Amino acid sequence: MGCDMRILVIEDERTLAGFIEQALRAEGYAPTAVHDGAAAIAEALHGDYALVLLDLMLPGRSGLEVLDAIRERKPELPVIVVTAQGAVEQRVQGLDRGANDYVTKPFSFDELLARVRAQLRTPGQRKASALEAGGVRLDLRTRRVEQDGREVQLTAREFELLAYLARHPDQVLSREQILNAVWGFDFDPGTKVLEVYIGYLRRKLGGHDGEGPIETVRNVGYRLRAPRG
Repeated sequence: MGCDMRILVIEDERTLAGFIEQALRAEGYAPTAVHDGAAAIAEALHGDYALVLLDLMLPGRSGLEVLDAIRERKPELPVIVVTAQGAVEQRVQGLDRGANDYVTKPFSFDELLARVRAQLRTPGQRKASALEAGGVRLDLRTRRVEQDGREVQLTAREFELLAYLARHPDQVLSREQILNAVWGFDFDPGTKVLEVYIGYLRRKLGGHDGEGPIETVRNVGYRLRAPRG
């Protein structure tokens, strides 16, 4: 969890900014969003933030100008730049001017959150590279999954879905939360892709009740059940 670390979200697309705020808040962070370059510079320089998510395409002052202002006054503040897919030149410029990392649109919120955690991780936290919940162990470095000592082969998307559930053991997660986090903001609300992938995971994880550790909460969503002591 983010322990209420403050994160500045600089994104002019307000719907996307709202989704990012929601995803960060679900992880325990305290996000604030601004939508233009001038406001971004003022907020970044005067606010007490642990990290900045910076879209490079902004009205008023450009994202690169915002990055320059941050690096001049707060060189230690982590900045993850957000660029359009294929905008290689922008990414290179951002990294050359001091960005710590980048993500490209459209992105998976699970990937975005992983990059945020990587930037905020202290040296003492670097060993925390595994998740254990519902009798399943996930190694986030090697992406290996074990259930009761048995290795389970998952695809990349199956791993992302299971990892998101494992980060919230025994917590009921809505379809919208899971789709936002694992598939990103650009999904069809009527899609059945989540149900399909839950089915894939259940077949691979097994379980005497037909569901295994993943429980369906009718009309709400899903949760990964932690074993009772």
